[in-house]
Amino acid sequence: MINYTFKRYEVKFLLSESQFEEIKDELFDKVYQDEFGETTIQSLYYDTNTNLLIRRSLEKPIFKEKLRLRSYGLAKDDSKLFLEIKRKYEGVVYKRRISVNQKEANGYILGNLKPNSQISKEISYLNKFYGNLKPNMLIIYDRTAYKDESGDLRITLDRNIRYRKDNLDLTYSLDGKRIIPEGYVLMEIKVPGAYPMWLSRMLNEHKIYKTSFSKYGKAYEIEENIKQEIKKEKLTWVNYSTQFLVANQ
Repeated sequence: MINYTFKRYEVKFLLSESQFEEIKDELFDKVYQDEFGETTIQSLYYDTNTNLLIRRSLEKPIFKEKLRLRSYGLAKDDSKLFLEIKRKYEGVVYKRRISVNQKEANGYILGNLKPNSQISKEISYLNKFYGNLKPNMLIIYDRTAYKDESGDLRITLDRNIRYRKDNLDLTYSLDGKRIIPEGYVLMEIKVPGAYPMWLSRMLNEHKIYKTSFSKYGKAYEIEENIKQEIKKEKLTWVNYSTQFLVANQ
């Protein structure tokens, strides 16, 4: 098992196709693809039966956390996966994750596997604290990752962001419902401290402003809106049916 810990600032920018075209030449003059390059990422989010973690996250509290299982590409039964706790406190993102296979991930989350590292103990405690976390939402997107010469600055470009509420299996498929319109790019800037001067200047000159955007949060909101629309349709049908019966008595 390999343990990983990250601490950094992560800021998101939702860019239209025209906005990205304006900055791409200047951006790619300063950064280049890292060793991961282009890949499709799957993130399986765990939550309670009442969606407690994502509901709290959307309230924008000073502290929030999520538990997810990540795969790079379509997973196989023996693929290396990453079980990860993502926390955010006062704008700083902390990620603590372990490298596992699917069986190990299930063992830690269900409490059937004894933790053997600090991070795996934290994951097991998280499950006990919230009570029986379960797979809740699968987020899938195509990412291209970049970094500057120092390696301190990382920029990721996410396209074709989609989600699934069924078949929550990292080995099933890469299909899902679209979250953002076609052509849009979610750009994330990840730094341990302040931005490089050229980056701040570029964002300011092109009037590109940060946004609050959670992939899991947006997918949850879409699903909740669908539920509300279904309720309205049912209520409309009940009212219509009642009126028809009364009129024909």
